[in-house]
Parts: sequence; C-alpha cells; structure tokens
Amino acid sequence: MKIRAAVLGALGTPGPYAETRPLRVEELELDPPGAGELLVRIMAAGICHSDLSVIDGSRPRPVPMALGHEAAGVVEEVGDGVGDVQAGDHVVLTFVPSCGICAECSSGRPALCGTAARANADGCLLGGARRLRRGADHVHHHLGVSAFADYAVVSRRSAVVVAPEIPFETAALFGCAVLTGVGAVIETAGVRSGESAAVFGLGGVGLAAVMGAVLAGAHPVIGVDPIAERRELARELGADAVFAPDEGEEATRELTGGGARFTFEAAGKAAAFEAAYRSAARGGTTVAVGLPDPAATVALSTASLVGDGRTIVGSYMGSTAPQRDVPRLLELWAAGKLPVERLHSGSLSLADVNEGMDALASGLAVRQLIAPDHNPAPHQPL
Repeated sequence: MKIRAAVLGALGTPGPYAETRPLRVEELELDPPGAGELLVRIMAAGICHSDLSVIDGSRPRPVPMALGHEAAGVVEEVGDGVGDVQAGDHVVLTFVPSCGICAECSSGRPALCGTAARANADGCLLGGARRLRRGADHVHHHLGVSAFADYAVVSRRSAVVVAPEIPFETAALFGCAVLTGVGAVIETAGVRSGESAAVFGLGGVGLAAVMGAVLAGAHPVIGVDPIAERRELARELGADAVFAPDEGEEATRELTGGGARFTFEAAGKAAAFEAAYRSAARGGTTVAVGLPDPAATVALSTASLVGDGRTIVGSYMGSTAPQRDVPRLLELWAAGKLPVERLHSGSLSLADVNEGMDALASGLAVRQLIAPDHNPAPHQPL
C-alpha cells in the first residue's frame, strides 16, 4: 500500500529545520505485515529528542530512514502467527521490541534486549525485515516504529494493547516519555516515600520523572531547567521547588540538607549529569536518563565516588517491561495520579514536522503530537 512518511535523507543537517527541511514527507510503499507483525494506522505520534538526535547526527542511524518512535494507533491487519491481537485493537508503540529469549530478556531486563538493540541499530524490524520501500530501494525503520507516517508495520513485540477509551494523544506519550521518565524513578531508582529527588532537565522525560517522583511520595521533589516555562510546569505537576541551572546545585544541597538522595539527569548533556552528580547526597544515587552525544564524556571525582559511597546508574527506557508497565501506568493516569496529558504542548500536521523539530530544539515545546485528525481514512484490507 502507498503511505506518506517523513523521511530523513542525511545526517547532520543544520537548523533551522523549517528552512533546511531534513525531513521530507514522501510517498512510500509499505509492504504487508509478515509473520509476527502488525499493520497499524498511526493516530498520534510524539516528537522526541531521540528523533532530533538522529537528524543532527548525534545518534547515527542508517539513512534513508522514516523517523518517529513514540506513538499510538489502531491495528488494521495482523500477520501470520499473531493470535493475541486483532484488527481494531488500540495499541501503544514502544521503541524496544523485546524478543523475550535473549540473555537480557531472560534475566528480566527487556529494555536492554540485545536482539532489539541490533535491529534498531540496523534500521530494521525485530525479525530483520524492512517493510518500507521507495521504489525498489528499502527505507529504514526508526527504532522499529517509524511513526511519522499514516501507517506503520511493526513487530507484535513493539505493540502494547490498551483500552479503546484512552485518547490517542495521551496513549502515545506512554510509548517513550512516560516509560522512560516515570520508569527511571520507580523501576531504576526505586524511590521511596520521603526520599528526596532532584531532576535536572525538564523536557518530556524529565517532567515525567517529576511526576514519577511525586507519585512515589518523594520529598522534596526538585526540578532544574534553564527555561522558566518548563520550571513552572514542573511546579504545577507537583515539584516542591524549581531552579535555574546556575542556582540548582547549591539550592538542591541547601534544601535537602547536603544533597538529594536521588538525582536524575534527563537533559542528555554531560554538564547536566555532572551537576546532578554534585547535587547528590553522600550515599546517594545519580541516575543517567538522557542520551547525550556518544562522544560526550563527564569529569567526576573518583574520591567522592568512593569516599562518599555514591552510586551511578544508567536507565534505558526506565528499566521497564512495556507489556507489564504501560497498562499499569495507564491505570494510574486514569486514577488521576499521573497527569500525563499536561505534557502535550501542541499538535501539528505531518507536513509541519520540520517546524516541530525547531520548536523542540528551542526548548519551548515539551511534547508535540502529529495528531489523528491529519490521518487519512482507514485502510481497507484486501
């Protein structure tokens, strides 16, 4: 079938993207779902820094590639061997399609699935196939999803079935931002009631981490970010105090009596990680959540790491298991305990995806969504 998709042709295109237009909406051919795969009509797709980092070249991926990895939609067709999903089901699409049998999955760490990591790096689906074509040439998939499109073929293991009454604009955010941010607090760090938590970087993932800390009963919950509007949103989401970076470290140490029990770096920048580390208490834990440029390094005092008994831990996709965690996080949203819809900062058409990348790069947009009213009529299976 023919679809529209936003395709990245080359890495490292400079901004402003509304002028340079690294993403071009093209007509592509989408092959039918193979064994263990689904055809999904995309109803909402979030614009995330992980998309932007492919465009600017800091997270190299094979091109041409159809971007987008955080989404929700409706299943239109199922491939052979799929018995637990049917046409009409609503799904959240996640960016790590865990295989279930590799060493990481078998040890209860599906977010680190080695099979998925290799497939994502190669720009293919979990089973190794590529279903997108431009004429005779394949177009790569982004993190097994490629959601900046009318339709996507994905592995069944990239999809979590959710209740049909959940708005697509809300459900989509659970595919990346919520899993990553809330998961970092609840699953990676295991924050308990009364423990202090400071989040450095208040984009979509960082604000989700603030919500996770509030949910866990952390106190105080502190947010640090250079943009006043994001600091204010963090406060509205339950943060007890917010600070700009030039005062964040000192204020965090003062407010917590020497340093926070848990600090979270969610900006994807080395300087933010160093600030988060310096803001942690003796015996505290610093959780790295953001994805910086692979060449980025940090400078830390080994003496403080040892002498203060500190812990540094990485958190990928919030150390979550999507098939288990997306439904339970959605239940918390439905109960009013995770106001995820507050992250939605605007909707746009597929044609305006480059402008959306500019808004994200400026720091003023938290989570923009390519919205359902820009989608074509449902696909009619043959």
